[in-house]
This record gives sequence, C-alpha cells and structure tokens, in this order.
Amino acid sequence: MAVLKLLRAPLKYVQGKGALLKLYDETKDLGKSFLFICSNSGYKSCYEKIEKSFEGTNCKLRFEVFGGISSNGEIEKMRKIVREDKIEVVVGIGGGSAIDTAKATAHYEKCPVVVIPTVCATDAPCTGLSVIYNDDGTFDSYLFYPRNPEAVIVDSQVIANAPVKFLVAGMGDALGTYFEARACVRTDAPSLENGGIALSAMALCELCYKTLIKCGYQAKLACENHLVTSAFEAIVEATTYLSGVGADNGGLAVAHSVYNGFTALPECEKTMHGSLVAFGTIAQLIIENAPKEEIKEVMDFCYSVGLPVTLKEVGVTDVTRVRIAAEKACIPGETIHNMAGDVTPDQLYDALLTVDLLGQEYLKK
Repeated sequence: MAVLKLLRAPLKYVQGKGALLKLYDETKDLGKSFLFICSNSGYKSCYEKIEKSFEGTNCKLRFEVFGGISSNGEIEKMRKIVREDKIEVVVGIGGGSAIDTAKATAHYEKCPVVVIPTVCATDAPCTGLSVIYNDDGTFDSYLFYPRNPEAVIVDSQVIANAPVKFLVAGMGDALGTYFEARACVRTDAPSLENGGIALSAMALCELCYKTLIKCGYQAKLACENHLVTSAFEAIVEATTYLSGVGADNGGLAVAHSVYNGFTALPECEKTMHGSLVAFGTIAQLIIENAPKEEIKEVMDFCYSVGLPVTLKEVGVTDVTRVRIAAEKACIPGETIHNMAGDVTPDQLYDALLTVDLLGQEYLKK
C-alpha cells in the first residue's frame, strides 16, 4: 500500500510588528497559568510586552531563564516546575534550544505549547519535533511529537532587533528545505512526519526558496538596521513558517546530514546550524549533478547574504578532517540515505571538497 500523504502545521501562526502585545488574546483559550521558558536575551526582549499583554487579566505568569541547551536535565528541571506550580500552558521564548526545551516539557507534562521565537536562526518554531542533547552538549536524539505547537507568535520587531547573524543562519537552514524535499519526492522517501509528501508541502518548500532568492539580501540590510520592511517580513515568514512546515512535511536529505556530520569536528563548534546546512545544500546539488545554473543561483544567494561557500568559512582548515564529518553524516538512519542511489562517505567527501573548490574559485571573481 502506498504511503498516505500527510500534512501537519501549528494550529495558529501570528506574525507582525507588535504581535506580542496580542499574546493574551491569542492564547487565552489555552489556560490560566503560564510557564515561560526563556533564553536570557529572549526574556530581556519580550518580558515587558508580555506583561503588558496580560495586564488586568487573572492569569498567573512564571518566567524561567533556562540553562542554554535543550538537554535531558534541563527538560527535567522545567517539568518539575510545571508540576509544582500546576502550570497549564508552556511557552518557549528564544532560539531553537529554548523552544525545543519548552516543546519537550509540554509534551511530557501533557500541556499545550506556545512558541515565541526571538530569532529566525532555525525553523524550530513550527515543527513537531525537538533536537535533544545530552547534558554535556552532545547530540542525543530527535524527539517527535504527536502534534505541532498550538500557537507560534512572531513579533517582527523583536526579530529585527536581534543580531543579523541569526537571520542569515535562518536563511541557510531554509535554503535546504526545497532541495531536500525534492530529493525525498524523487525516491518516495517519507517526510519528517513519516508520511507521503503532499503537493501543498512541496508548494510551501518551493515558495520558501523563491522568497529567499527574491528578498534575502534586502531583508539582511533591513535587519542590520533594525527595520521591519516587506522584504524582511517575507524572510521572517520563509525562515519560520515556510521552512518549518515545509521541512516537517517535506523531508530531509544531504544538507542536514552534513550538519550532523560536521558537529563531530570541534573546529565547527561555533559555526551556526544554518551555515552548515547551506554548505550541505551545495554539496547535495553536486551529488545530484544539478544544472550549473541552479548551483550558481544558490552560490550567488549564499555570497549575497554572507553564508559560507568554502570549508574555511565553516571553520575547517585541514581538509583531511572532512573525512570524519563525511563518515558521521552517512551513519545508518541519517537522512542522506533518502537520496536516489544512496550516498557513500567517499562520495560525500568528494562532493564537500568540490564545493570548497568551487567556492574558492567563486570568491576570486
């Protein structure tokens, strides 16, 4: 029997300047006591607007700044607070790790979860999964949920006030969305939700890519100057909703396996997720022997917004180290195996070095 097509998304997605001032209106049906799991900067940038939104209501708010990574220990700590304070709604405020901690806490404690991203560095907000780490910071597992967040509230001004490197990383993460989903469609590989890939999902993935190409550079300029423009709003939606819902329902391939592989190298520790996904996207196009016009369009985009096109830019100066990353990216269960004809560590190694050579040529121009 053919795999059934499946589509999942957050119940509600709200985006715009000052959206946080409407937080109470958008979430009042979910419960009366809220635990806000915040990153340090998330707390600072959102606390006042949230307090203002709940002014004059009888809701109980508790803010907790979490430890920095979505680790098993951190999730346990937050679950304890939910039980002790009889919390009804869990809210994640911050980047991917704060959001993933909130999603896991809400899942285990059977509460609704609301997501307030303060950066667009990854497409974590809309997805029905979390990346969970061990307490020492090493990757543990993906945790899949039976449903997506109840609400995702994106205040564009908060995103515009964040450092531009996060928006650039988000564009890198979003860059893989269309190409990875396209590869999964070719091989009938399941989506991240383990269903068949619907036409609607592919339409979101394709729109995500087209929006990046059209608006990416202008959005970066706007963000550098803390401005909210139409192009900026379009990129916020592309990196948060189109990429998140697209990847969830579209599937992953080489680009995300390359990220997982490079996490084995200490020299890439400070390289952002999206930067490695963007580099992995070019590697995927090399493996697919994609038309040179397509590869050029992707490299032009990366260069225009400041995403890496060489190994040096992702932190790797010794090319022999790439073999370690290539081996790790091809372990059983990795999404790279969704590619037609499969990919061996040798093939991936050659592709990654080819990206680097093309990138070096490109930067000389």
